[in-house]
Amino acid sequence: MLCSVATLCAQDRELMQTGMAWNEGQAFPRFAVLVDTLDGFRVEDPSLAPEEKVMFTVLQGLINKTKPSVFLLRPGGEGTYYWPECLGINIREYPADKKWDLLRKYKENIDGVILYSVEKSDHYRNLATTVAGLKNALPVTAAGYEQLLSQGIEFPVIADLSPLPYSTPEDIYRHLYDAYWKDCTKRLLISHSALVFIRDIAVAAGAAVIWLDPRKEKENEVVRLFLKDMKAGESIILGWWAEERSGIGIGTEYGISTIPADFYENATVYAGMNRVINLPETPKKPDLENKIYLTVFLSDGDNIQYCQHTMPRLWDNEERGVIPVNWTVSPGLADLGPQLLNYFYRTATPNDFLASGPSGLGYALLYDAHNRKWFNTGGESFDRYLQLTQTYLERSGLRVVTVWDEINETQMESYATFCRYLYGATQQDWRKRPEKIPAFVKQNKLAFLPNYPCYAGSTNFADMDREMDTIVNFDGSHPVFLTAQGVSWRMGPDSLVVLKEKLEKLSPGKIVFCRGDHFFALYNEANRMDFNLMLLSGMKITSSPTSSKPDYAADGTCAKERSWISASKGKKWIQFDFKKTYRISRYVIRHAGVNDIDSSYNTKDFTVEVSLDGKKWITADRQTNNASDVTDRDITPVQARYVRLLITDAGMDGVARIGDMEIYGSIL
Repeated sequence: MLCSVATLCAQDRELMQTGMAWNEGQAFPRFAVLVDTLDGFRVEDPSLAPEEKVMFTVLQGLINKTKPSVFLLRPGGEGTYYWPECLGINIREYPADKKWDLLRKYKENIDGVILYSVEKSDHYRNLATTVAGLKNALPVTAAGYEQLLSQGIEFPVIADLSPLPYSTPEDIYRHLYDAYWKDCTKRLLISHSALVFIRDIAVAAGAAVIWLDPRKEKENEVVRLFLKDMKAGESIILGWWAEERSGIGIGTEYGISTIPADFYENATVYAGMNRVINLPETPKKPDLENKIYLTVFLSDGDNIQYCQHTMPRLWDNEERGVIPVNWTVSPGLADLGPQLLNYFYRTATPNDFLASGPSGLGYALLYDAHNRKWFNTGGESFDRYLQLTQTYLERSGLRVVTVWDEINETQMESYATFCRYLYGATQQDWRKRPEKIPAFVKQNKLAFLPNYPCYAGSTNFADMDREMDTIVNFDGSHPVFLTAQGVSWRMGPDSLVVLKEKLEKLSPGKIVFCRGDHFFALYNEANRMDFNLMLLSGMKITSSPTSSKPDYAADGTCAKERSWISASKGKKWIQFDFKKTYRISRYVIRHAGVNDIDSSYNTKDFTVEVSLDGKKWITADRQTNNASDVTDRDITPVQARYVRLLITDAGMDGVARIGDMEIYGSIL
């Protein structure tokens, strides 16, 4: 049985009815509202020739860029209908023997064909796909064109690539660069070798499709031709590389990350769904004690095909929710699969915490520990990458990031400056240095801790040898904080339950497994650093009359149904009691606009006050004429037990809407 499709807000509907939109600051294009019933086609049917598979994937991109109407069916690891059933996508399936009927249905939407041949090289598929996207045409071989004509499907030949003499990747893609790159978007580059999958979004976006190996000198030179025309903080690579570290690395040099996606499918469908991410309520953290706090991350969530195909199998593990687990996902899902991300949030237990894969919006490899090489040491390109990352961390609700492989202190400072949404970060020890990586803290708020182990494939103690003495000899005199990462391709929640049982035998009652947000809040609290005081278990909220609930003002989610909404008349205020005095240094307010409500409804004029006793108040900050969706303000540090928000102008209709509020402070 299908559940209902997530409802789009009125603003989205108005924007998306006419087709694809790609606003400034938006990493990937968004597509129109899906048709009520999509046409499904099994693109991996064994009766289809390789070039037919390419043609139908391109057809999907050409059609869906105007109105998502075509869904390609594949028996992925999660099952052919797993996501359509989860997300309420209705599909009318065309069997392979009806493929020409499907093509005839959309014939009027196609301007012609691009002829090509793979006799000299398979790379002509990518060249033909690129040209097809630019010319609104189907890529076909000569034999394929004859087959179309035999079915009475006639298209003009817009371009014929088959006479081209090139046979090497560097020559084919240099020709693409010289002849077609000027007409391609520079915001997106597709690195892809498979027949189907992400060709649809390449075609819809007008992106170039390449497959080059940066380890080879001549191919490296051609890759750089494309990258030098792209911009850090605006451009991104989608797909994969012939070799991981050289490919991810060469993009990182330019401040351009890669979202691994070579087996991600139906991007033009999922990117047409509601983009409002509804975070679940954040549970309160445990009280700080003299315990061993351990937080464990499961990789490889930077890889959105993993999120689409593999993570669902792990998510369905019956042991999920037994202990806290940090599931890495890609912030890029906020564009490319927002309802996939919402599904994980909607079905999460309080012990499921989503964190960002390396090293933010897309996989960036700052230091290649295998080859002892820095790809990016910081500077303008890196800072622009982080500025875009901040936008997507906040959109996707990811408060912790895992950094691969290593990071220098200049880059740490940039994370603290530009990614204010973060609670903490981890880094790897790929080269297994004899000395232990120290903890680093920047701006009294953002800790960088090493993962030991950094990529374990099992729960054997050999993988945790660096921490075993700490665990076995723990004397309870002060809290200890340990982070670790497991390989999700070989581990799951059940593996971590086994690990917990093993560690309990070594140090009974002394180890606390915890979520990443709780872990870093506890770490900051223990080290007298700033943390979000809303995570305190004893914190109390009171407010003026509200049509929702007072606690909705600071429950960790901006979801509409859990927003604090004032009564229409009278004074409007929210008060927080933290039960003891803290050094208050920052506040964050997420207004109506975070839920895609028009910014005129954002809280316009307000004052933040602090008090030691709840009777005598002093002003910490005052804002007037606010139109921003998020107010994030450092204040002069002040000691206080109470913080109060006073709203003097609630916005357009006089009703105050607070999605969520955070107060940051440290213990005295």
